[in-house]
Amino acid sequence: MTIAKPVAPPRATGKVDPPVELPDPPRAPDMQQYVHIANVASTLMAHFASRPGTLISGEGFLCYDTRSHDGWLVPDCVVAFDVDPESITDRNGYVIGEVGKPPDFVLEVASRRTGQADYTRKRFGYAHYGVREYWRFDHTGGQYHDVSLAGDHLVNDDYEPISLADDLPGKLYGMLSGYSDALGLYLCWDAGSLRFYNPQTDAFLMTREEAESALAEVQAERDAALERIRQLEAELGQ
Repeated sequence: MTIAKPVAPPRATGKVDPPVELPDPPRAPDMQQYVHIANVASTLMAHFASRPGTLISGEGFLCYDTRSHDGWLVPDCVVAFDVDPESITDRNGYVIGEVGKPPDFVLEVASRRTGQADYTRKRFGYAHYGVREYWRFDHTGGQYHDVSLAGDHLVNDDYEPISLADDLPGKLYGMLSGYSDALGLYLCWDAGSLRFYNPQTDAFLMTREEAESALAEVQAERDAALERIRQLEAELGQ
């Protein structure tokens, strides 16, 4: 099925209407879904923190313009590079005609209520908007989506599946994994969790909990070292 590109707004011939204010998203994720969305967002935010012009967001509207509500989507996670994140956040959503480009990456996390739409209607919608990569993750292993993990990349206005495998060498062996060219990372289905693997460092990206645990361990080691120094200084002063 060929999906036509969105039609660009017509050229202004007179008075230009001000942008329509985007409303808040119409729904909140369920509890299971929210845990995974929050984990993905915090992990990617930490990884791309040093890359200027990167937007990592979700639960806001995605549309081409605000003249009509037809086709508006609400992605769980959006990643866009070389944009003005603050202006998009202030806009309360991603308006492609104003940003000047579609998002580079969109992820939908499966839920009881919206799972089927993620791999049917929304898949065609994101292709229509020109989203470079569209990924779907189902923590149940395929109960809500058609599969546990899937990715598509845009080729000539259509989505083509990204190759996934569970026999990749090294740390990825045994995990259903696929490479995201948009992110430069592997997405991996790991016992009901979505993990990101960086081939440049040969390591999985830390989740927020893992990063906090590692920081606490470093701080504990530092405090122990300082206490030992104080003890040695006290002994030398006797």
